[in-house]
Amino acid sequence: MKVPISDRRVSLRHNFRVPIRVRFWKSRLPEQRSESENLSEGGILFATNSRIPVGTVIEVLLKMPEAITGEPTTEWLCSGHVVRVEPIESPRGKIGVGMQFDCYQVSRLSAR
Repeated sequence: MKVPISDRRVSLRHNFRVPIRVRFWKSRLPEQRSESENLSEGGILFATNSRIPVGTVIEVLLKMPEAITGEPTTEWLCSGHVVRVEPIESPRGKIGVGMQFDCYQVSRLSAR
């Protein structure tokens, strides 16, 4: 079976539910709070009731779990674009939004 290039994963997805904050790039709209449905170093799927078109640039702020990166949990500010929108059943919304991370900043906490 051939898998379309757009469906191939670069990094392994994990079914982690972590709280996230979503902001629209260069927008005055208030940020939304949600929760991840699944997560990897390269992207995230989250639920919402907002219609976010494919290609939209958004930012997501989250605490990346150690199980994904192999590093202690840190806060990531991820910028990227929506690559997929699909119906989903979640307490956080009826629309699943798949975001590919284009870049991110990691807040490294120093050991005290």
